[in-house]
Amino acid sequence: MIKKLLGLLKPKKTPVEASESPWIVPDLELIKLSEGLRLESYLCPANKWTIGYGHTSTAHKSMKITKKKANRLLVKDLKWVKDTVDNSVGVALTAGQVEAIYSLVYNIGGSAWRKSTLLRKLNKEDYDGASAEFNRWNKGSGVVLAGLVTRRAAETKLFKG
Repeated sequence: MIKKLLGLLKPKKTPVEASESPWIVPDLELIKLSEGLRLESYLCPANKWTIGYGHTSTAHKSMKITKKKANRLLVKDLKWVKDTVDNSVGVALTAGQVEAIYSLVYNIGGSAWRKSTLLRKLNKEDYDGASAEFNRWNKGSGVVLAGLVTRRAAETKLFKG
């Protein structure tokens, strides 16, 4: 899976100004590959009901959806991700950096993102320091998860361009 994730990622150098809103809607492939598509609800490693491409807010036990509905839920979920990033990042980013950050925020949640050292370093324009922080987010319920290690490697590669 890591080869598939890393092979998909092509450096994106297009600068995106912090003042632009919306910045961009990123390519959803990284999130889709990382989350996987599940058309029946399941309990994720964080013990939350999940469905589609990692959707949790309306998921419940015994829920079933179509692929089309999963795509709609992902697009809807990206609104809160975009709002979170727009309201917390105050520096210019490349399109690849935006995509990497959206993937991370989608996975860890807005509260964890706003408290993160990655965000603090990013807003100080310490891009190298920020990129080194992705790998810290590799645990689910305190346990290192191979899927998160892979995802963070892909996000870091995108972020660095």
